[in-house]
Amino acid sequence: MPADPKIKQQGLSRELSEPPKDPGTFENIPRVREIAGDLGDKRVKDKVIIITGANSPLGIGRASAHQFARNAAKAIYICDFADTHLATHKREIESLYPGVEIHTRQFDAADEPAVKTVVDEALQKYGKLDIFFANAGISSRKVFWEEDTDGFMKMLRTNTLSVFLAAKYASRAMLKTSGAKPYPQGSIIATASVAGLRSNAGPTDYAASKAAVISLMQTCAYQLSGTGIRCNAVCPGLIETGMTKSTYDAARARGSEGKIGQLNPLRRGGVADEIARAVLFLGSDEASYVNGQAWAVDGGLSAGLPFVPGKLA
Repeated sequence: MPADPKIKQQGLSRELSEPPKDPGTFENIPRVREIAGDLGDKRVKDKVIIITGANSPLGIGRASAHQFARNAAKAIYICDFADTHLATHKREIESLYPGVEIHTRQFDAADEPAVKTVVDEALQKYGKLDIFFANAGISSRKVFWEEDTDGFMKMLRTNTLSVFLAAKYASRAMLKTSGAKPYPQGSIIATASVAGLRSNAGPTDYAASKAAVISLMQTCAYQLSGTGIRCNAVCPGLIETGMTKSTYDAARARGSEGKIGQLNPLRRGGVADEIARAVLFLGSDEASYVNGQAWAVDGGLSAGLPFVPGKLA
C-alpha cells in the first residue's frame, strides 16, 4: 500500500471555525439544531454552479440545470463537448427562471486547460464557485474481449479523467474566501452508475470507469478533510437519457416498453429529473453531512440479487 500523500493544510469550514448557534428552547426543551436552516424552494440560493454533459435534451445535466435554476441559483454554466442544444437550453431556463444567469460553454470535459478556464471564469465573474456537477460521460456496447486499448482509454478519459479534473480545479476554487464567503465550502458531485457498484449492469470498460469515479469522490472527500467541501457520486440505474434512447426506442417499436426496468423492485426505468433531484439535494446545504458517498438512484436494482419476476410469489 503506498504511503499517504502529503496534504497541504486546507482552510477550515464554518462548522469547524464557529461554535454552533444556540437554537433556544421551546417549553424548556432545546429546539432542533440545524445547519442548513429552512431553505424552502431556494435550496441553492445565490450559488454559482458548473455542469458538464449538459447538451442532451434527455440528459441528467439538462434536468439538473432546471432543478438548480428552479431553486434560486445565481449562475449556472451549462457545458458540453457538443453545443447543438446548449443555446436552446439557455433560452428555456432563462424564460422560466429569469433571475438566473445562464452561461454556455463548449469544451471537452477531459481537457485540463478547458476545465481550468471555465472554473477561472466563474471565479473572476462571481468571486466564488459553489457546486461542480461532473456529469459528462459516454458508454459502449462491447464486451471486454472486443474492446481495444484505444477504446478502453477513451472511456476512462471521458468518464473518469473528467471527474478528476473537475475535482482538482473546483476544489481549489471552493477554498477561496471573501467577505461574502468567509469560509471555504462547496459540493463536487460526479455521475457514476449502478454499474460502478455491481457487476452485470453495464459493459466492462464503462463499469470500470464508473467504479473509478466512485473511488475518486471518496478519496477526494478525505483529502479535503475539514474544508467543508463535500464530494459525492450519484449512481443512476436505467434512466431514459440520450445514452439509453436507442434501448427505449427499440422496446417501444416492438411493444415491450413495459419490460424496461423489470429487474428492479419499482419495475420501471427512471427519467432524468429523478436523478436531478438527488443531485439538487447533494448540491444544497441540506446535504451538509453527506460526504464521500455513492448514492444509488436505481429503483432498488442494487439492493438485492437478480431473480426472475413472479417466481418468488
